[in-house]
Amino acid sequence: MDGVLVIDKPSGPTSFDVVRQVRALLKVKKAGHTGTLDPMATGVLPLCLGDATKVAGFITEGDKAYEATVRLGVETDTQDAQGKVMAEAPVPPLTSAMLETALASFRGTFEQVPPMFSAVKVDGKRLYELARAGEEVERASRQVTVYELVLRDFSANTLRLSVRCSKGFFVRTLAYDLGRALGCGAHLEALRRTMSGPFTLSQALPLSELPKLAQDRAAITPRLLSVSEALSNLPPLRVSAAEAARVTHGVPLEAPPMPGRVRVLGPDDKLLAVAEVVRGRLSYLRVLA
Repeated sequence: MDGVLVIDKPSGPTSFDVVRQVRALLKVKKAGHTGTLDPMATGVLPLCLGDATKVAGFITEGDKAYEATVRLGVETDTQDAQGKVMAEAPVPPLTSAMLETALASFRGTFEQVPPMFSAVKVDGKRLYELARAGEEVERASRQVTVYELVLRDFSANTLRLSVRCSKGFFVRTLAYDLGRALGCGAHLEALRRTMSGPFTLSQALPLSELPKLAQDRAAITPRLLSVSEALSNLPPLRVSAAEAARVTHGVPLEAPPMPGRVRVLGPDDKLLAVAEVVRGRLSYLRVLA
């Protein structure tokens, strides 16, 4: 079984818990997720099965979109609702103008410091491992981009936001930093991922439905996206049958100028490789065939 299965992750399990359950239900040896969702978060979680695991690293590069609920007036050690309360403060009277002014600084490209409770590595150790041991270390900021940040609604102490952002952006940290900007502190109360790269909620299978579907493998096949479809955000470069044979052996081909990465497709539209065009020739990042 090869391809990408998009799961609508429920709140509670970790992303790896979902991988483990899918692997057991579908009886596949190779499976992995593309882009971790926190246990509290729900929504789009693409899983690579079989040969699709070979391109998982390219799939994670895509942009993400979220619906977020931010609770003002309370800070936690994890920056979300699952953490320990660290500080509380009164929330000032909110207005649309005040909130739009605060949100403006979180649009575009800027530096963000990852939270201690995250999978980011520092000196070979995951930050969450250090955090659970009671340690807090200095973290280097990382450049992130927020393409869209929309205030959907607000009440006396709660905001609802839509976010479209680059890989590596922490919505938890957005909530924390926004609370600091408003002078009252905040944490992420709820999060739902609506898009991950080319994958959306409309393609997602609720995890609760998988056990029934798994009883008939033919029922799963229509839900699988091919490896090529999973990389549909990369422009295609089609080659002839003779050229395809050379690609499978890693022989660089002459290619027209194309920006960024490309999908190299054979005459039958099968994905042969992921590559970049360097000085008029294909430079292979991953050969699949």
